[in-house]
Amino acid sequence: YVMYQMIIIAVKPDLVIEIGTNTGGTTLYFADFIDTMGHGILHSIDIDRRSPEVVRNHPRIKLFSKGWEGYDIKEAKSFKKILVIDDASHMYEDVLGALEKFAPLVSVGSYFIVEDGIIDEIGQSEQYHGGPLRAIREFLPENTDFEVDRKYCDMFGKNATSNVNGYLRRKTIELGASAL
Repeated sequence: YVMYQMIIIAVKPDLVIEIGTNTGGTTLYFADFIDTMGHGILHSIDIDRRSPEVVRNHPRIKLFSKGWEGYDIKEAKSFKKILVIDDASHMYEDVLGALEKFAPLVSVGSYFIVEDGIIDEIGQSEQYHGGPLRAIREFLPENTDFEVDRKYCDMFGKNATSNVNGYLRRKTIELGASAL
């Protein structure tokens, strides 16, 4: 959570897109932190609406319940600085699909954070068809405008994070071949 605060303070996003609301605990954390900065809103995407009233009624949160596939990226059109966090199914196919769909929205200098690459490190990647790390490994060569930010991945030791190689920083405006 401290690294998220550091990233949000550094990027100062107008919009945070969170893929994977679940019951909304992290959603509320992000929204409250954004609120203390006095700037930005949060689009939280899931496949249902299990979030408690405090999340549903927060003035900085807008919930979407048709999954990442059903999110209309036009919802993000009016925002200049966008940060994306994927903490949904962790299935390889879903992570890669979300990366391909949302990467064009990420602002230069901002991040697409892919949660739970640790699945691979703890021997569970097969359950997730290769999981987040497989998706990241396939995404990066085709999208050279993104790089793994070692500052956050290695802050507490080499990849001593649940988001193994998951802090993807946008370094240029043009997207690679897969976005064409």
